[in-house]
Amino acid sequence: MKTLLIFKPGLSISPRAAILIDGMGFRQAVQSWDLPPPGSNRGYRPEHLIVQMMVSIWCGAARFAHADITRLDATLVRLFGWGNAAGHKAIIRLFQRIDQPIATRVPASSYR
Repeated sequence: MKTLLIFKPGLSISPRAAILIDGMGFRQAVQSWDLPPPGSNRGYRPEHLIVQMMVSIWCGAARFAHADITRLDATLVRLFGWGNAAGHKAIIRLFQRIDQPIATRVPASSYR
């Protein structure tokens, strides 16, 4: 299969990445975690931000600022079916809204 994107030497992602995420049911699992909703009507769904962060790490991101790699890549946005990709600040704001009760509830629901 042809490799679509290369961010760092030796790291690449192919169209199978989206199939893998969907095949293992990761998006559905994240939707069941009861994460805090966006703070505005223009905000990104928490599931979208978590999947985007996972894809960013998969592509070699080592810091939150590196998550913009996925935002600026039109092929990745299209591959994962996102209308738009969020900037790294949106991901940081999601994690800032997670308080202790949510941090306790999410792992419990993810291990079911």
